[in-house]
Amino acid sequence: MAIEPPAELIDLQRASDHAHAQVRENPTDEVWAEWRDRAGEVQSAVTAYAKEIGEPRNALEAAVKKAARYPEPQPEA
Repeated sequence: MAIEPPAELIDLQRASDHAHAQVRENPTDEVWAEWRDRAGEVQSAVTAYAKEIGEPRNALEAAVKKAARYPEPQPEA
């Protein structure tokens, strides 16, 4: 059964990905610190949620990254 990560985790991963993109454009200490903070938030949230739902942390992390980076197309109304 596939893990469906909650929107909160997906949003955190997207914020981390955005911060990482900023590092690539402007690798200052402040920008690196922002990315580390965002990445740490994602890791903590994923770890806590995986424990809560009883799923392997790495499987949840993979599902979060996939959902954040490759969203499913929305059906047309």
